[in-house]
Amino acid sequence: MKAVISVTGKDGVGIVAKVSVKCAEFGANIIDISQTVLDGYFAMILIAEVSNLTMTFGDFVDAMTALGKESGLQIHTMHEDIFNSMHKI
Repeated sequence: MKAVISVTGKDGVGIVAKVSVKCAEFGANIIDISQTVLDGYFAMILIAEVSNLTMTFGDFVDAMTALGKESGLQIHTMHEDIFNSMHKI
């Protein structure tokens, strides 16, 4: 089972580290990541394997959202099945 996690906000030091550490803390393994900075704004999307989470997926989503709020970022975590369904025509 995989999750798609997007992170956006003002650029700053340590954003990738904060998200990576939180994923590792909860047992999510980042398997692909892309990030960029556009005119001072940070944007990242990552795919994480979440089969071995140490909590429910819902709690993981809430924890990542809370990390975003604490860090002045928008962090959106979505199960890959939902993501794929949203992008089917």
